[in-house]
Amino acid sequence: MDLDFELNSDFIPLCDLLKYCGITETGGLAKHLIAEGVVEVDGEVELRKTRKIRSGQVVTGEGFSIHVT
Repeated sequence: MDLDFELNSDFIPLCDLLKYCGITETGGLAKHLIAEGVVEVDGEVELRKTRKIRSGQVVTGEGFSIHVT
Protein backbone atom coordinates (compact mmCIF):
# COMPACT_ATOMS: atom_id res chain seq x y z
CA MET A 1 0.00 0.00 0.00
CA ASP A 2 1.52 3.32 -1.11
CA LEU A 3 0.00 6.38 0.60
CA ASP A 4 0.47 10.14 0.56
CA PHE A 5 -0.24 12.08 3.77
CA GLU A 6 -0.61 15.85 3.69
CA LEU A 7 0.72 17.39 6.88
CA ASN A 8 -1.24 20.39 8.17
CA SER A 9 1.17 21.30 10.99
CA ASP A 10 4.92 21.26 11.67
CA PHE A 11 4.95 17.54 12.54
CA ILE A 12 2.88 14.50 13.49
CA PRO A 13 3.88 11.83 16.02
CA LEU A 14 4.75 8.54 14.31
CA CYS A 15 2.12 6.51 16.20
CA ASP A 16 -0.60 9.01 15.19
CA LEU A 17 0.48 8.90 11.54
CA LEU A 18 0.10 5.12 11.43
CA LYS A 19 -3.36 5.37 12.98
CA TYR A 20 -4.58 8.20 10.72
CA CYS A 21 -3.38 6.40 7.58
CA GLY A 22 -5.22 3.22 8.54
CA ILE A 23 -2.10 1.10 9.02
CA THR A 24 -3.39 0.26 12.52
CA GLU A 25 -6.86 0.66 13.99
CA THR A 26 -5.70 2.29 17.24
CA GLY A 27 -2.79 4.27 18.60
CA GLY A 28 -2.00 1.38 20.95
CA LEU A 29 -1.59 -1.01 18.05
CA ALA A 30 0.61 1.55 16.29
CA LYS A 31 2.86 1.78 19.37
CA HIS A 32 3.12 -2.02 19.48
CA LEU A 33 4.05 -2.17 15.78
CA ILE A 34 6.77 0.45 16.30
CA ALA A 35 8.13 -1.37 19.38
CA GLU A 36 8.49 -4.55 17.31
CA GLY A 37 10.98 -2.70 15.09
CA VAL A 38 9.14 -3.15 11.80
CA VAL A 39 8.61 0.56 11.08
CA GLU A 40 11.28 2.59 9.30
CA VAL A 41 11.63 6.35 8.87
CA ASP A 42 13.74 7.37 5.88
CA GLY A 43 15.16 3.83 5.63
CA GLU A 44 16.18 3.43 9.29
CA VAL A 45 14.36 1.39 11.94
CA GLU A 46 12.56 3.71 14.35
CA LEU A 47 11.66 2.60 17.89
CA ARG A 48 10.50 5.98 19.24
CA LYS A 49 6.71 5.88 19.25
CA THR A 50 6.28 9.65 19.24
CA ARG A 51 9.06 10.46 16.76
CA LYS A 52 8.22 13.75 15.08
CA ILE A 53 7.49 13.08 11.42
CA ARG A 54 7.88 16.12 9.19
CA SER A 55 7.15 16.97 5.57
CA GLY A 56 9.46 15.19 3.13
CA GLN A 57 9.95 12.08 5.23
CA VAL A 58 8.97 8.56 4.19
CA VAL A 59 7.62 6.00 6.68
CA THR A 60 7.71 2.36 5.59
CA GLY A 61 6.95 -1.06 6.99
CA GLU A 62 5.73 -4.47 5.94
CA GLY A 63 3.33 -3.78 3.10
CA PHE A 64 3.09 0.00 3.37
CA SER A 65 4.87 3.20 2.43
CA ILE A 66 3.70 6.67 3.55
CA HIS A 67 5.08 9.77 1.86
CA VAL A 68 4.54 12.84 4.06
CA THR A 69 4.02 16.13 2.17
